[in-house]
Amino acid sequence: MVAIAGAALLGAVVVSATAAGQSVEKADPPGVAKPLGGYSHVASVPPGARMLYVAGQIGNRPDGTLPDSVEDQIVQAYENVRIILASQGARPDHIVKVTVYAVARPTDMARLRAHRAMMFKGMAPPPSTWVYVSGLARPEHLVEVEAIAAVPVR
Repeated sequence: MVAIAGAALLGAVVVSATAAGQSVEKADPPGVAKPLGGYSHVASVPPGARMLYVAGQIGNRPDGTLPDSVEDQIVQAYENVRIILASQGARPDHIVKVTVYAVARPTDMARLRAHRAMMFKGMAPPPSTWVYVSGLARPEHLVEVEAIAAVPVR
C-alpha cells in the first residue's frame, strides 16, 4: 500500500502502485454513508490509462452451456469477465465499475453478493450498481455482469 497526498481528506483510499505507474484508486469519502455492500463509492483512473469496456457477460460456460441456477450463472459470468480482462493484460483490481442485472429475487442478493466478494477478495471492490430487471435477452438468462476497467500505462 502507498499513501497519497490528501488521503485523510478522501477517507479510506486503497492504492497500489508499481514501478511502472499508478493504479486505480478507490475510496469511500467522508460525508456519505458507508456502502451497504461490497463496493466502493468512487474509483479514480490514472492519467493515460487504457480503458476496457467489457460487454455484459451472462453465465455461459466456454462450451456454450448455461447453468440452471442463478448462483452458478453469476459465478460463471464473473469468471467470463476475469478471462476477458486477462486476455487484455488486466486483472479484477483494474475494474473501476461493475453493473449487475439480475432477474433473481431481491432475497437472492446476499447469496449473489457473496460471489462478487470472492471476485474482489483481498482488494478494494469497485463502485457497483445492482439492478433487478424483469428479463434479459433470453428467458433462461438470470444474471448479466458488465464491467469497465482501467489498465495503468506501463
